[in-house]
Amino acid sequence: MSKLNREQMMQWLSQHIDTVRTTEEFNDHEGGIWVSGEHGYTYKGREIYDYYSEDYANRSFGVLNKWADELEKRGWYSEWYDPGTVMIYEL
Repeated sequence: MSKLNREQMMQWLSQHIDTVRTTEEFNDHEGGIWVSGEHGYTYKGREIYDYYSEDYANRSFGVLNKWADELEKRGWYSEWYDPGTVMIYEL
């Protein structure tokens, strides 16, 4: 899979997450994508973000491993801002 630019990535994310905005809209930090980590959005039937999860077999730092893999294939990664806010940045 080829790397997606921010606009393309936001379009792809919008298929799975309702709230997809730029980081500039959140805190003026340039180049990233801002999504909600608290609305129970799912990917292939599993919750994408769960800040407090202890499911270490399927999650890394509360992010569903399959989701993280999909982001990485597209050249991006997730980073928690706080328990309800996730920023997605280019690798």
